[in-house]
Amino acid sequence: VTGVVARAELLSSIFFLAAFFAYVKATKAKQTDWTYLLATLLLSTVALLCKEQGIMVLTVCIVYEICVVLKIRLQDIPHMLDMVINSSSSAFTHSLREASRRIITLVVFKLFLIVMRLKIMNGQLPTFTKFDNPSAVAPTPVRYMTYNYLLAVNAWLLLFPHNLCCDWTMGTIPCLESALDPRHLATVGFYLSFLKLARVASFRTRHATVVLMSLAIIVFPFLPASNLFFPVGFVIAERTLYTPSMGFCILVAYGWNILLQKSSHKKMLWIGLLFLMLMHASKTLTRNLDWESEYSIFMASLRVNQRNAKLYNNVGHTLENVGKYEEALQYFHQASAVQPDDVTAYINMGRLYNNLKMYEEAESTFSKAKDLLPKPRPGESYYTKIAPHYLTVFTNLASLISKNDSRLEEADALYLQVIRMRADYTHAYINRGDILIKMNRTKEAQEIYETALRYDSRNPDIYYNLGVVSWEQGRATEALAYLNKALEFDPDHKEALMNSAILIQETGNAGMRKTAHQRLLRMIEKGHGNEKVYLNLGMLAIDDNDLENAERWLRKAVQAQEDFRSALYNLALLLSHKKKPLEAAPFLHQLLKNHPDHIKGLILLGDIYVNNIRDLDAAEQCYRRVLAFDSNHIQGHHNFCVIYVERGDLEAAEQCFVRAVSMAPHVDYIKHHLQTVRRILEQKRLAGPSYNNPYHITEMDKELPMS
Repeated sequence: VTGVVARAELLSSIFFLAAFFAYVKATKAKQTDWTYLLATLLLSTVALLCKEQGIMVLTVCIVYEICVVLKIRLQDIPHMLDMVINSSSSAFTHSLREASRRIITLVVFKLFLIVMRLKIMNGQLPTFTKFDNPSAVAPTPVRYMTYNYLLAVNAWLLLFPHNLCCDWTMGTIPCLESALDPRHLATVGFYLSFLKLARVASFRTRHATVVLMSLAIIVFPFLPASNLFFPVGFVIAERTLYTPSMGFCILVAYGWNILLQKSSHKKMLWIGLLFLMLMHASKTLTRNLDWESEYSIFMASLRVNQRNAKLYNNVGHTLENVGKYEEALQYFHQASAVQPDDVTAYINMGRLYNNLKMYEEAESTFSKAKDLLPKPRPGESYYTKIAPHYLTVFTNLASLISKNDSRLEEADALYLQVIRMRADYTHAYINRGDILIKMNRTKEAQEIYETALRYDSRNPDIYYNLGVVSWEQGRATEALAYLNKALEFDPDHKEALMNSAILIQETGNAGMRKTAHQRLLRMIEKGHGNEKVYLNLGMLAIDDNDLENAERWLRKAVQAQEDFRSALYNLALLLSHKKKPLEAAPFLHQLLKNHPDHIKGLILLGDIYVNNIRDLDAAEQCYRRVLAFDSNHIQGHHNFCVIYVERGDLEAAEQCFVRAVSMAPHVDYIKHHLQTVRRILEQKRLAGPSYNNPYHITEMDKELPMS
């Protein structure tokens, strides 16, 4: 509020005043100064762009033209018409002609701005709910009784700004549902005071001009926020009183000046004015303390107003953001107690239950929120203009349900319901596509994402998901094109950066390795560096035969996640290839401690035990574990046979290789090793007891590829 909305009000007020001052200068001479008039039009446009009520400065200028420049009052109208008809005053006729030109210019330009503003909004007013402004949906008598009472409340806030609140929506001010409600007295008092001022302004009196322009600056900028012409998204908004407060200040200053001239107690008047200014200054200081943080402003508002569920929700949000979930949950429950049909409170409770992994409570709460939404009428399709925030009821519930793979169809139905309710809600398309991918309906997922592009052609998430679908379907080139498109709209899209780099690596496109490398480095620069990024940088370095950098990145991946399966194995394998088997062994032990079923790790560790450490018993244990996990593992069988060779038990080795060949008759190196063992046995038989076996595992080992 302080960062955006209030600044918009301030800017609108500044350009409002600037436009008005420019118009005053445009009317100073007998002839219109069109330079200043054009400046008025330009500045009023800027005021409108800051805040809609800025356009009302053109109406204030028209009032100034009629009542100050032409000095017309109600009692002057018959005389003025007589002068125009009879042309009895050429000077007045000339002034009236110039004034008419200016007024017509202002009216035409104001109509132009209104048309353009409506065009930007596609001819539709914003969507508000009964929670934003309950009086807007109340029955006709109640609605207008409440609207008129709210005028009195706004006037009281200007006169005595004591109980201030950052949010006046929902049940802050209950509707006036009875003609006997005592609050009607405030409405009557407001209108009597206003009519008294209007009477002073309407006739030619000494105070008329000041009172008239003060009322114009109070009334016209406030009209767009008054609910009298169209409903707005709040009951009261203190910020909408900023521009009207200028006119109010003029009235106060002028009234005090009149008292000063008439009173014999001038010293008391000065003391009173000083006291008033000190009180307002101290209120400003204390209010600044209220605005110190989100928590302090919402708690300060709750001290003033305990009927607004949104305030309880906002306090809950601030507590949730700092991890005080139990306290936050209490405030969300309080919000639902204050306003039992508040969908937002149930959304907040459901989200918090989900974060606390209380999934049954979360689903129950989201279901309650869903039940509070508008129901379709019998025989009619379910279409309603609903705020996107409320659609999160369906998306959150679907996301929760989709955690259970057996309920994916149910989740899909919820997303489909959201799309039927609001066809332009792209978030539902994206999530439904994810569900369809889980159900292996990639073709439908692709169609869903393509439909979402029609509503949001610049959404990087949609292009990313299309890339994932194309990748799933084996269309690598198309997938990379979509991922590149996602990065075109969001160069820091971390999922697209990561997966495009992986895709480049997997396709073996040597010409794009540099691009993949740059994208992974960009992730690190943006603070998204993690074990997967380091792993893929290491694998790219291996592809480029840059083994030193490969080792560095793989070590960083292991440091980032000590049980990272792929990083541990590939680092050990790299060290083994670099003739550093003893450095590789600790990483293999770390791998097998966290992933005891890692067969390739067991094979590699067994080979190191045989070739480097010469611990055949430990190697045998590795190979036995491999065969325990997969009794048909060919390389495990082969290496187990080699243990017999290393121990010199060639007969057992021959039998072992025979079994291995029967399991994999098309694997040439096993048949070759069987022939080698049989040749050794034949040589041993011919040579007798003096024969010495010259063969070791270095001749019989099968080298493992990088993973």
